[in-house]
Amino acid sequence: MADAGDSPHYMEPVSYSGDASQVLEAIEAVITESGGTVTSTIDDGVDALFTTSLMRFKDDVSFRLDDEAKLLHFRSASRVGHSDLGANRKRMEELVPRIIARLA
Repeated sequence: MADAGDSPHYMEPVSYSGDASQVLEAIEAVITESGGTVTSTIDDGVDALFTTSLMRFKDDVSFRLDDEAKLLHFRSASRVGHSDLGANRKRMEELVPRIIARLA
């Protein structure tokens, strides 16, 4: 969900097919399997919390569906500090392909 000009943080939304409820179920399952906690689910998205193992930092993760365009938007952000040394991007690079794989 970062601005496209923010290359260190921006990742393209990914396309999906099928029903939005199936996508939301896949997101929730992958979050739970990955050690995150789903904090809220709404019609078009899921919010979650991940806690880092070493320093116990809390990171907020959000997924939003654009069901008309069939695009999945996402973000992961640290609550504290300026730099996360790429941890949030790495998390999304791991979660998003697993979500898409569940939908195949």
